[in-house]
Amino acid sequence: MPETAQTPAARSARRFDAILDAAEQVFAASGFEGSALREIAERAEVAQGLIHYHFKSKEGLFEAVVARRSDQINGARARRLKELRGSAAPRLEAIVDALFRPTIEAGLDQARDGGAYARILVSFANSADPRDQALAETYYDPIAREYISALMEAEPGLTRPNAVWAYMFAIGVGMTMMAKTGRAHRLSDGLCDDGDADQMLDHIIPFICAGIRALT
Repeated sequence: MPETAQTPAARSARRFDAILDAAEQVFAASGFEGSALREIAERAEVAQGLIHYHFKSKEGLFEAVVARRSDQINGARARRLKELRGSAAPRLEAIVDALFRPTIEAGLDQARDGGAYARILVSFANSADPRDQALAETYYDPIAREYISALMEAEPGLTRPNAVWAYMFAIGVGMTMMAKTGRAHRLSDGLCDDGDADQMLDHIIPFICAGIRALT
């Protein structure tokens, strides 16, 4: 539908999404400090003032980028975990699948755009900057606590400190594999495909579960 035929609300929503899409690409390419609102506005084909109207500041825009993708990934994680807990006591393998599958599938879905959010996530999750730590605490710590508890439920011999370490090590693997780089394909001479979520999960799940059980 041409923009002139859209309702004002529809035009506003389209521009809002266009700003977030453009911001994700620019933040991924240049980092927070190196990104300019002017470039984001040009990519989104909107006036720079519209960014200030919707997001107030570059910090607010960056948080909105993180919030959008974390809602997508962590919403799926939460739903999967709730379903597992609603049946018989879930096995560790099912919990690890529920943790990793949304991340990997989201990464592959976004691969056509260069995996921008995967790069943003790795950047702020591994940062000691107070702004980045606050984002991780707000958007990722709540679901992390749920999964840490679920790991302990599945493996009663796992202490909370070891469950936290296990979660941290596991997430390191998840962030590495979220971005489709083709390196696994290259190193395996074509035998491994990091564009195939099921193939990756078939290897990630036993690898992570073995490590968790080694800590019990």
